Amino acid sequence: MNILHDTSLLPYNTFGIDVKANAVVTYESEEELQEMVAKQSLVQPLLHIGEGSNLLFLHDFPGTILRCGITDVSVLEAGEDKVLVRAGAGWNMDAFIAYALEHGWYGLENLSNIPGQVGASAVQNIGAYGVEVGDRIHAVNCISLTGGERRTFMREECQYAYRHSIFKTEGFRGRYAVVSVDYVLDLSFTPDTTYSGIRQAIAERGREADLISAQELRSLIISIRGQKLPDPRVLGNAGSFFMNPVVERRVYDSLSESYPGMPKYDVGCDMVKIPAAWLIEQCGWKGKTMGKAGVHQRQPLVLVNTGGASGADIKALSDRIMDDVMQKFGIKISPEVNFI
Repeated sequence: MNILHDTSLLPYNTFGIDVKANAVVTYESEEELQEMVAKQSLVQPLLHIGEGSNLLFLHDFPGTILRCGITDVSVLEAGEDKVLVRAGAGWNMDAFIAYALEHGWYGLENLSNIPGQVGASAVQNIGAYGVEVGDRIHAVNCISLTGGERRTFMREECQYAYRHSIFKTEGFRGRYAVVSVDYVLDLSFTPDTTYSGIRQAIAERGREADLISAQELRSLIISIRGQKLPDPRVLGNAGSFFMNPVVERRVYDSLSESYPGMPKYDVGCDMVKIPAAWLIEQCGWKGKTMGKAGVHQRQPLVLVNTGGASGADIKALSDRIMDDVMQKFGIKISPEVNFI
């Protein structure tokens, strides 16, 4: 266990916001966390984070930041074509995906290079290029931050939907610390190339989609993300700041009469997902700055800290963007990032 008192949170958030916490505690086992909770030795309130890649600190945090250092991996069950794998929540998600490929476990390749940890991915239900992590999760193992009890949430209980889980709902938000995640992975590789951008990139490389290897697909995903998204180690950001809004088809049909080029992704028969990046760019925000906060020049879905911005600066920019999108299109876009 590692405990830091009155410490800067600059190393613990990818936005590069320099605020302080009363304490930062990194635990290495479930038992350590359970003991701390049972003894009530932690300064309240508690906030459990991963790598800080999906949050925005607006001010100093008066309580204790908890971080998981559990990086065990174990095979719980193996069949002819599937394997049930448990990964400690402290794993960097991309590193775990690389580890899985090395061991012949497939199904997470499209999520390569998404920042954050295994535990946080299960809370956020991260997704990219046609895949959501919730589709591969069998169970999420947690410790209650109020009583210290261990509880396992089966996939059906997690209420997974687009960038949503039960852990983000009222009554569950901040109540549990994810300590490990159980994944159902394939023992043979079938590439998921349903996302048009992937198929195009494969074709540009002179390859056939159904013949691409798992490592090739992973490398391709990493390359695509690297071209579009800034490295938070160089330019502070939290990846995609906004969620893509989902609207009724009749709303899209009405808007498309005024904006014939408006892109969409069908969500069932009656709903349509509209790329928030397109909406933001149409409002003229791509590449623009407001003080020390800005919108990335290549990907308008990403807000950036150009140097020395506060959390309040980033939030003020996001508020302006949301207002402009609402005024122009009548569509509400919502932050994917959590404000602390």
